[in-house]
Amino acid sequence: MAQVMVNFRMDKAVKEKMESVCRDMGMSMTTAFTIFATKVGRERRIPFEITADPFYSDTNMEHLLRGIAALNAGKGTEHETLEDDE
Repeated sequence: MAQVMVNFRMDKAVKEKMESVCRDMGMSMTTAFTIFATKVGRERRIPFEITADPFYSDTNMEHLLRGIAALNAGKGTEHETLEDDE
């Protein structure tokens, strides 16, 4: 099978995150993109649902990170332990 070079641009942070995830799965980005391209060609569709999940919005992620930082700094609230009714 003949090999060809494919070049495209992407955000540096996106690339670094993808490289990290691919490395954790024991593959290269090239392998991941080849799997993606093979599946698109075979199924003639994007092989996953593309949605705008509001949970991952920048505003919500910033809010969650502030909350995590506050908890890590000991600024969280204490809750009583629930007792069994038995």
